[in-house]
Parts: sequence; structure tokens; C-alpha cells
Amino acid sequence: MEFLRLLEGIRTPVISVFMSLITYCGDEIFFMALALAVFWCISKRDGYYILLVGFLGTIGNQFLKLLFRIPRPWVLDPDFTIVESARAAATGYSFPSGHTQNIVGTMTCVTLMTRQKKIRIIAIVLMILVPFSRMYLGCHTPLDVGVSFILALALAFAIRPLIVGSEQKPNLLWGLLLISFIAILLYWIFITFYSFPADIDAENLYSGIKNAYTLLGCLIGLMVVKALDDQFIHFQVGAVWWVQIIKTVLGLILIVGVRAGLKAPLQAIMPEFPATAVRYFIMVLFAGAVWPLTFPWFAKLGGHEGKRLQEN
Repeated sequence: MEFLRLLEGIRTPVISVFMSLITYCGDEIFFMALALAVFWCISKRDGYYILLVGFLGTIGNQFLKLLFRIPRPWVLDPDFTIVESARAAATGYSFPSGHTQNIVGTMTCVTLMTRQKKIRIIAIVLMILVPFSRMYLGCHTPLDVGVSFILALALAFAIRPLIVGSEQKPNLLWGLLLISFIAILLYWIFITFYSFPADIDAENLYSGIKNAYTLLGCLIGLMVVKALDDQFIHFQVGAVWWVQIIKTVLGLILIVGVRAGLKAPLQAIMPEFPATAVRYFIMVLFAGAVWPLTFPWFAKLGGHEGKRLQEN
């Protein structure tokens, strides 16, 4: 808490606004947008890499939150103040930091995927700034951030050799998908059957249960997408740069539309949590098997260069 009080003493309106913007890079939306952009435009293999690191990191993070149930800094010390603009997103338990887990896992993947120095520098800067922003804003302690940082780093480095090896041995990727499914299933069993204390934070428990169903839907969807692409679709990621931007932006808009449009109808015919699993399953299926059916058309939109990239 001493370090957080030090940061509290140097807060200014300008820095607070900057840190509030930077911290959004650790949100789920940023992670999903980047993962899908890689999956659609750069490398399917590396898209699977970012997604699996993110899914497994979320499971580990949620498990630790509910296992240790450590309150937020301003709850531990009533005299400590959070930056108010960050309070709405800082719900549930504090340890470990979900934003740190997301950004460090994702940016470590990016750093290991590319040899471009500028991209690596940007990735490393975000890996430093986002965790720092969580402490500056008063959402997390150094322990929350540090543990998430180490776990995300370890996860990304551990999975990378298997992802690279899957280029020659495709069954390695299937093995990773299966391991991820088992990990999510075990987390679902934990969240469903573990006897939590009566004073558990209800909002955090709700979030933990919802994440279990969300990730089950995502992982099953990802496995179906992999099977369909291997057997039937075989989509290519190549296209001219401006076409890549168009297909990515349109794809993300459509996925957001699917996500919003399916919520009410599904919840009308089934309980909330199974509806969440089905909704995210359909979203992943759309992202990995339906939207890529348009990619040959997008490649043609770019002319001869697009066709050449599509063939490669």
C-alpha cells in the first residue's frame, strides 16, 4: 500500500486521463480485436496462439481471484482513494490483475511473433504502462500486478514452442485446444461445485460463473472452427493492406452485432449462463468459419496483388 500512496500523491488530472485511456488496452475488447485481426490478416496459427494464451490466462486469473478473495486497495485501506473514473470497471476481487494478465499475455505473444523492432517496442511499452496504470488509478496493488505479469509471461513463453511446432505437426495445436478445453472444464467444475463462504463478493462470483460459460462456448467454437477450416474452408489471410483494414473493421462490427443481437433471444429460451455459452459459440463460429468465406472476394477487391497474397 505504501507504493500506491506514493502514486496517489503524484496524481494530476492530465496524468489521470492518460492512465485512464492506457488502461483500456488491458480490456477484453482490445484483446479480442487484436486476436481476430491477427487471425484474419496475418496468421491463423498466431491467431490461435493469442486466443489460447488469453483464454487460459483468464481462467487462471478468475480461479485465483475466487480462491484468495483479496479485496481492492480502497477496501483494505479506507483512507486510500481510487481515481473515480476507474471505479466502474474495478469490480470484484483485486488479486490478481485481469488487465495486467490480458495485456502482458497478448503483448508477449506479439513480441514473440514478430521481428519488427518498432512493433516490439510498442508491445513492451504497453506491457509496462498498462500494469502501471492499474496501480496509479488505485485498482491494484504491486502484488496483484506482479503475479499476473509473471503468470502471463510464463504462459505465453510455454505455449509458443508448441504453436511453432504445430506448423510441422498439426496435432500439437489440437493438443493445445484439448488441454485448454479440459482446463476450462475443470474451472467450470470448480466454480459450480466449490463451497464458497457466505460472505463471498456476489458480483465477483457472478462474473466468475459467467466467464466459465463464456470460455466454454468460445473454446468449443474454436475447436469447431479448426475442424471446419482443416476439412472444408482453408481460408487464406492475404490481401492488400487497405483491404485488410476494411475486412477487419467490417468483421468486428458484425461480431459486435451478433453479440448484441443474440443476447435477448437466447436468454428468452434458456437460462442466462447456458445462453451466454451458446452466444459466444456462435460468435466464434461466425468469426472463424463464416466471415472468412468472404476473404476470396476481399482478395479480388485488391486486384492482382491481393490475388497473389491470397495464393501465398
